[in-house]
Amino acid sequence: MLILKAYKYRIYPNHEQQRYLMSAFGAVRFIYNKMLADKIEHYKRAGNMLHITPARYKKEFQWLKEVDSLALANAQLNLDKAYKHFYRNKNAGLPKFKSKKTNNDSFTTNNQRGTIAIEGGTLKIPKLKTRIRIKVHRPFTGRIKSCTLSKTPSGKYYASVLVETDIAPLPKAEKKLGLDLGLKDFAITSCCEVIANHKHLRKSDKLL
Repeated sequence: MLILKAYKYRIYPNHEQQRYLMSAFGAVRFIYNKMLADKIEHYKRAGNMLHITPARYKKEFQWLKEVDSLALANAQLNLDKAYKHFYRNKNAGLPKFKSKKTNNDSFTTNNQRGTIAIEGGTLKIPKLKTRIRIKVHRPFTGRIKSCTLSKTPSGKYYASVLVETDIAPLPKAEKKLGLDLGLKDFAITSCCEVIANHKHLRKSDKLL
């Protein structure tokens, strides 16, 4: 059975790689805010939704061509999802502009024929010619679907890798067991087995 599983790893980009990541963070935030502003302005004038893509802005803003186009496309998808959420639940409010001060920097890109890969302790992503050093503390098996790169306010960089992996389903159990949770006893099973309540919290409170 195929499932999607996410793995988050610490990455250590050098100065050149950090410059690219920061430009990508900025471009994704810019395109999200620009598209949102244009949608709002168009709705005020025409009364209907404006359907646009990031490609429309690349002629005017040439520097957007230096950033992974899939990262920009995912910013558009995130904006579309925010609008759909608003239409389903008006209490959620309209999509909000992303602030450089209050939002963690991040962008998501997709794997297309090996454009994202982890090999020999390094991470390969689109548009970046060099590989980023990565600490793979949890190995995985399967095909990488996408990767979200982020920077925390403390200056640490991470890569969240979404992997399509095959898992074997657990065998069906012939027996069933019921549990009755209580206060005096931790639990009593349907087979009348009593599991004692060791009351660790009360004992720790007394010690404290």
